[in-house]
Amino acid sequence: MSTDEARRKPSRRGLLRGAAAGAVGAGVVAAGSAAPGPAWAASGRDQASGDGRVQVAVLLYDGFTALDAVGPFEVLCRVPGVRVTMVGRAGKGPVRTDTGELSLVAERAMRDVHRADVLLIPGGGNRGVLAMMGDTEVHDWIRRVHRRSTWTTSVCTGSLILGAAGLLRGLPATTYWASRPFLKDAGATYTPGRFVETGKIITAAGVSAGIDMGLHLAARLSDEKVAQAMQLAVEYDPEPPYDTGSPEKADAATRELALKLLDDAAT
Repeated sequence: MSTDEARRKPSRRGLLRGAAAGAVGAGVVAAGSAAPGPAWAASGRDQASGDGRVQVAVLLYDGFTALDAVGPFEVLCRVPGVRVTMVGRAGKGPVRTDTGELSLVAERAMRDVHRADVLLIPGGGNRGVLAMMGDTEVHDWIRRVHRRSTWTTSVCTGSLILGAAGLLRGLPATTYWASRPFLKDAGATYTPGRFVETGKIITAAGVSAGIDMGLHLAARLSDEKVAQAMQLAVEYDPEPPYDTGSPEKADAATRELALKLLDDAAT
């Protein structure tokens, strides 16, 4: 590895700090950025689940962020004809989140899942994401599932894992605000948006943006009426008490504190 390459390689603590000290780039738009495309019924693809339902596979790995996985899950698991399955990198059973204080249970092991209609890669803390960025077995699995998926998606720094698997070269994409510079190392172009869709790849911005992407997918897998009903079902009508939900709206001290709180909570 050259000196320049070593300098660009994200460090354990630097992964979420790429944009914290300097300019934070273009503003994040509120409504997402989606390319027009056919609804699920018009896609012409066979459904991957044996029972005829659309199969959504969410990869869980040690150190993932809970809401990255649970946000889309809460939207999609109730869409008619859709089944969401948690898939464990290391096998079935509980998988720790980035704080180490919460686990989700993987129903299936990664090695046993060969197809999915929708593949979803959540982001995580530095430890988890860096491990997945260097995990060639995970990259091979992502590429295999991606070949036959209808949509391959990520939330937050999950896009860096897609990038490490080689799926984002030459594509617009988004990620967690402080990790935007690392998209360039994957050959992607950072593009503002709550989610960005290019072909069959959809990347969502940080953590809560996975809910926006989930609603978009609900419309694609069913129709807009169902997606609108699901938005009401989970009462997703944000009116945050503070206006610091994007780095463009927060001052430098707030950005630094946000990243410190994430660092301090990580195991």
